[in-house]
Amino acid sequence: MPTIECNQQHITFDQPVTVAQALARLLPESHDKPLGAFCEGRVLELGSRLTQDTTLRPITFQDEEGRRIYERSLRFILLLAVHRCYPDVRVRIEHSIGFGMYLQLVGRRVVQGDAKLIEDTMREIVAANLPFKRSRWSRQQAIDYFTRLGWTDKAALLSYRPYDYFNIYECGGLAEYFYGAMLPGTGDVPVFSLRYYPPGLILQMPAPNDPAVPAPYVSRPKHMSTFFESNYWCQILGCSNAADLNDLIASGQLREFIRVNEALHEKSISRIADAFVESGARVILIAGPSSSGKTTTANRLKIHLRVLGMHPVLISMDNFYLNRPDVPLDEHGKPDLESLYALDIELFRHCIRDLLDGKTAQLPEYDFATGMRKEKSIPLRISHDQMLIIEGIHGLNPELHKGFEPGEICKFYLSELTCLNLDDHNRIRTTDARLLRRIVRDYQFRGTTPEKTLAMWDSVRRGEEKWIFPYQEQADIVFNTALHYELPVLRRYAYDMLQRITPDEPDYFRANRLIKILNYFLPAPDDAMQEIPPLSILREFIGGNTFYNE
Repeated sequence: MPTIECNQQHITFDQPVTVAQALARLLPESHDKPLGAFCEGRVLELGSRLTQDTTLRPITFQDEEGRRIYERSLRFILLLAVHRCYPDVRVRIEHSIGFGMYLQLVGRRVVQGDAKLIEDTMREIVAANLPFKRSRWSRQQAIDYFTRLGWTDKAALLSYRPYDYFNIYECGGLAEYFYGAMLPGTGDVPVFSLRYYPPGLILQMPAPNDPAVPAPYVSRPKHMSTFFESNYWCQILGCSNAADLNDLIASGQLREFIRVNEALHEKSISRIADAFVESGARVILIAGPSSSGKTTTANRLKIHLRVLGMHPVLISMDNFYLNRPDVPLDEHGKPDLESLYALDIELFRHCIRDLLDGKTAQLPEYDFATGMRKEKSIPLRISHDQMLIIEGIHGLNPELHKGFEPGEICKFYLSELTCLNLDDHNRIRTTDARLLRRIVRDYQFRGTTPEKTLAMWDSVRRGEEKWIFPYQEQADIVFNTALHYELPVLRRYAYDMLQRITPDEPDYFRANRLIKILNYFLPAPDDAMQEIPPLSILREFIGGNTFYNE
């Protein structure tokens, strides 16, 4: 007779129950439909049976994990619909776009009618409320099935997986492996839309603030263009999925792969320097979310501008933080360092204006150890032909641009936009890749444990959604700082750290999710590590970047 507790309520049942049954009894008045539950650091599906005393925390669409569960289930419906409409067509889910996913039908020229046919078929599948049946397959059984189906990318990846058995889901005569929890059936995924976006499609999910309807589509042409370029890089490199990268490692070709990756980055930064000079602007504002590689990119851009005969000056926006007691508080009563108003905006605008007008500016210097500005400021004056490179997360925010002519500033947005997938149907989220970067950097250079970095991540993400992402399309230049080889490298640093996090830690489930991603990659060998150049963006996170040793 298990006793199940949730939200300080508990009920003793006279027989084993499913998570869905327990939550229905414990939370009868809940407005947010549960999509699963957290239990001792694990994610339980609604159909999981509870046979012993258990404490549950419901997972809803307001939780990131809830949205992931919903998305996986929706992807299966999409794959089943495409399989019914076009049995021989491969689907590749490329990347996120707002609250949606961009995908392509490989080998088929997509037309407007495809979107309607597939969406109508998806709705028929939802109306039929087909169950997602979970069963345990051997690795060889799964490899043989996916090979027969033509999903050789998935078969190749599973061959690298260090486990003999997998949980496979079956629905409507199709089987799939989704690397995470699912909903009970297709009827639990009623809200979506499919949009024609040549040369592919966009599968739109609900937004967290209104899960009853598909999120409105917001055009992001610069964001999409950057992804298209990065996907072209994948084709150049011959590496689109995790198994492709593992093949390179296993065959001893990773060193050459690293060289080409870095050459592509170098070429992009050179083009950006050319574009900045041609713009005639005197200030380039470099912005982007956490762990995008802003500092290294700023320094590399400075070198390329020097090649063009310029003498740029670097300024960090972080030095304009208010003293810690003056920083606004977040909803939890803690200093909100992600807020624009954690910066002294007036002082920033005043200093930059003075510099552009040929005056001497008194730049503040911030001490992060004390959370206070140093008493002594740094005087700076630049000549009329010098330019400023200013780096900070809020560089695109219009509040910082007041008082400047449009032609005086150039806005440069960068982010780690991972284009490498686990397989054609399962992407690696850019937020997970950035979190791995940050865990490694914080532990090595900021004395922050992985547990603390994980605990801060939700606050960081909320700040990005509020203060950074709304302005990314206002950028004049966009750059993807992802490196296709970085996950095998980050595995060498992060894997053991994450494995030391115990189930009683609040973010164990998130650490475990990152471990699962890293499990699909072979670690980078020692000789390949020596190939990573000292000015690589990745060196900002793993160490050895000579910019910081000067």
